[in-house]
Amino acid sequence: MTAYRARLTDQDIRRLIKAQDEDERAAAAHKLCRGIEKAELSDEDRAAAQKILRLLSQDAAELVRRAMTVTLKASDLIPHDVARRLAADVDSVALPLINFSPVFTDADLIEIVQAGSAVRQVAVAGRPRVGRDVATALAEFGCEEAVRALSANDNADMSEAALGRCVDRFPQSSEVVSALAYRQALPLSVTERLVELASDTVREHLISRHAVAPETAIRLATFARERATVDLVDQAIGEPDLKGFVASLNARRALTGSMLLRALARGQMALFEHGLAELAGAPHDRASLMIHDAGPLGLKALYDRAGLPPRLFAAVRAGVDTWTAMQAEGLETTGEAFQQRMLQRFLTQRPNAPREDLAYLTERLDARAPEARAAFAA
Repeated sequence: MTAYRARLTDQDIRRLIKAQDEDERAAAAHKLCRGIEKAELSDEDRAAAQKILRLLSQDAAELVRRAMTVTLKASDLIPHDVARRLAADVDSVALPLINFSPVFTDADLIEIVQAGSAVRQVAVAGRPRVGRDVATALAEFGCEEAVRALSANDNADMSEAALGRCVDRFPQSSEVVSALAYRQALPLSVTERLVELASDTVREHLISRHAVAPETAIRLATFARERATVDLVDQAIGEPDLKGFVASLNARRALTGSMLLRALARGQMALFEHGLAELAGAPHDRASLMIHDAGPLGLKALYDRAGLPPRLFAAVRAGVDTWTAMQAEGLETTGEAFQQRMLQRFLTQRPNAPREDLAYLTERLDARAPEARAAFAA
């Protein structure tokens, strides 16, 4: 242990063991750990050094434990059980080891990821090497920042399934999408999905770097824009399973108060009923009864239970009243002619609806006007 002892004097040992001041002990710990790291150790020397490290890891002062983990963060000298214990320490002590230590097994790292601490997940994601199983766990359980760090780490062994899972979980995150797009290698299935989501600059990189045919990129980008602008109310017309349709919208967080107001104003009462029932967690029959037959308070109670914004309720109330009045007039409540008439009558009431919803409804009224006139004439 000659090389090791040459770097550590008796005074260093006394400072480490006897010093009451934690700054002094931390300085001694740093010098000791630096000496251990640089020394050429025999098996006997290594065992002796690890005993000292065990003592350091149990020091009451956070500063001392941090001095140890920062100095030996990339060393394989720290015993495995000590590394695991320090990984559960405060962040200032744990993060250097989690980010670099070769002592951890993949099982250790997966356990850290699944524990859910965002900063520790990021530390795992940024390691010099991330194994496939660890990358898969990060893709499944990691926070957005950790998934971005993982995606940006070309030394992370990410399977096609793990890459796809990152896209599944964070399709709206421009940082995750960009980090994935700039990886050195991507499977075609993931590249094509990223083309749909990426900005123009990142899309150009994908086309040039990953050999996506330009016509494929244009087709996918056009499809993405069209899909984003699909009118959900139009899509619901003729839908045989409205309950399933609104459930899928709710799962995608597309079942909003604005969408339901637009459906109602366009005469799509069935869609409105199923949507409120879905959001309120009520059977459709009961929701329909509360909307139409439970007096003035029934709709309000159901609306509040659905968690919709109070500012829209007056417009929703006006829409239900308009539909009810038109039904009482004996009008057939299905078909394009009714939808256009309902929309027209609703708008003439100057409902207290958001500007973007009124603009949408006015646009729909203008777009359907020639067809509606023909239907009325017939």
